[in-house]
Amino acid sequence: MPGTASKVEIVRVTPDNADELIALIAELAAFEKLDPPTDDARDRLRRHVTSDKALFHAFLGYIDGKEVGYITYYFTYSTFLAAPTLFLEDIYVQESARKCGVGRELFRFCIKEALERGCGRMEWCALDWNTGAMEFYRKQGGRKLDWTFFRMDREGMEAAISKGK
Repeated sequence: MPGTASKVEIVRVTPDNADELIALIAELAAFEKLDPPTDDARDRLRRHVTSDKALFHAFLGYIDGKEVGYITYYFTYSTFLAAPTLFLEDIYVQESARKCGVGRELFRFCIKEALERGCGRMEWCALDWNTGAMEFYRKQGGRKLDWTFFRMDREGMEAAISKGK
């Protein structure tokens, strides 16, 4: 498949194909050496992406009728730009389908979505060791920022609140 010029079909995640998304998320977790979603998390993912007021947006990339990648994103807001920002949470393409244009098409899909929604920018993160992803983003026109990304998990949030008592 690599190097072939197959047409990429991009399809919104629905209740009918949500399990395909979840299987690809588990593949991404393995690639990133992280734990995959638990059964409870999988149920929440299905519910959160397919509800009337979805908490995030997800699309699958298909080649020849087979899901080979996906994107997930949501919107934040820039007070400096006074405009929404599309935050690309995940972009993943199976190794067998890389270099076929799937990642580029999924990424361009997000750019078009951001422009159509009036976004002032689009943002995403990459793991420090994932040089392949960083090179891909540079080729697409992305630039690395000098910001440090922070995270607080649920346990940390609960600990921070309990310290304030």
